[in-house]
Amino acid sequence: MTPELAAWLVSPDAGPVLAAAAAEDNPDSLGAGERLRRLVPPDRAAAVLTQVALRRKAVAKFGERASRLFFTPDGLEQATRADVARWRAERFAAARATSIVDLGCGIGADALAFADVGLDVVAVEADAVTAVLAEANLGRPVVVGDATEIAQGFLADGTAVFLDPARRTASGRTWRVEDLSPSWDFATGLLDGRVGCIKAAPGLPSAIVPSDLAAVWVSHRGDLVETSLWSGVGVPGSRTALLLPSGDELDAGVRAEPPTGPVSRYLYEPDPAVIRAGAIATFAEQLGAHALAPRVAYLAADALAITPFATAFEVLDVLPFDERTLRAWIRDNGIGTIEIKVRGLDVDPAVLRRRLKPKGRRSATIVLTPTDAGSRALVAQRVRLASA
Repeated sequence: MTPELAAWLVSPDAGPVLAAAAAEDNPDSLGAGERLRRLVPPDRAAAVLTQVALRRKAVAKFGERASRLFFTPDGLEQATRADVARWRAERFAAARATSIVDLGCGIGADALAFADVGLDVVAVEADAVTAVLAEANLGRPVVVGDATEIAQGFLADGTAVFLDPARRTASGRTWRVEDLSPSWDFATGLLDGRVGCIKAAPGLPSAIVPSDLAAVWVSHRGDLVETSLWSGVGVPGSRTALLLPSGDELDAGVRAEPPTGPVSRYLYEPDPAVIRAGAIATFAEQLGAHALAPRVAYLAADALAITPFATAFEVLDVLPFDERTLRAWIRDNGIGTIEIKVRGLDVDPAVLRRRLKPKGRRSATIVLTPTDAGSRALVAQRVRLASA
C-alpha cells in the first residue's frame, strides 16, 4: 500500500466502501471483489477488502473497537493486545507519568491505551503508510521518522518513553536481539534516568536483561506475549511473572532450582510466564511441591493447591515411557483422542500420536517427562481450579 492509498482509505470518501465491504459474508471471495470494483478502482477495492478482513481478525485483540481501527497485516500481528496495553498504560499512570513518547507506535495500540488513561502522547513511526493509519486510529498527528535520529528532540525532562523495537527483517519475523530496530543498546540507553518501558520478545534471554531494569514476563490468557522491561517502575533487578487479565503477579525472588522428588498424586504445569521469569523454585515452595527432574518445569505434590499460576493434573497412572507399552495401554482403554504433553525429552507429539494409532471413543492426556527414576508416561486428567 502506498501512503496515498492509505490516506484515501482513512478518508471520509472510503467510508461507504468500507461499509459495503463489511456487509460481505466473505470479503476474500471473488464475488466480493467484483462488487467492490464496481464502486472503486481495483487497488482501492483490494485495500478495503483487506482492511475488512483484518478488522474481523483483530476482534480477538481489540474487541468491538477493532471495527473502527485501521491495520496492516504486520501491524496487527505485532500490536499489543488490549488487556496488556491497558495494564502498561495504568502502570505508567501509577508512576505519575503525565506525558509519554511512543517510539515505533505501529498502528497505535499502546498509544491508544496511553491516551485512554489521560497521558499526553507523542507517537513516532518510521513507516509512512503505518503512520497514516496510526494517525487515523489515534485522532492526532503521528511523527514520521527514525527513532534513533529524532527521539531526543521529544524527550524533555519528566517525559516517559515507550519502545516497541521492530522484530521483523526482510526474511520475516525475528527473535534475534541483534536484529532489533532500534538497536538493543539504543533502546536500553533511552531508559536511563527516566520512567520508561521496552516491549521485548517473550523469549528474550534473561541473561541480556540489564540488572538495573525490572523485568515482567506477561502471560495473557495462558499465552506468553512479551517481556516488559521497566525503568523507574518496580524494583530494579526484579523478575516477575504477570497473568492478565487477572493481574496476578509472582516475584521470582532468588532464582534457583527446586528440589526434585518422585511422581506424586498431583502434577502442575506452570504458566510459561512463571518459567521464563525463573520463578519455578519460588512457586514450588509456595505449593509445597518438587520438580520431577532437574531443569524440567513439571512440579509434583501429594496435596492439591489452588493457584492461578499453573494447570493442575491428577495423575491416574504411571507407565514406562515405551512406545509399545503406550500403544497397548491406548488400545486396551479404547483411546481415540490423545493430548500429549512433553518436557525434557526429544519427542515430537504429533509424530508419536500417529505412531500410537489411537482408535476409540475415549480421550486421555499423556505427560511425558524425565523423573528421578527414568523417563515416564503419566496418564493424567485436568483438575479444574479457581483462583483464591
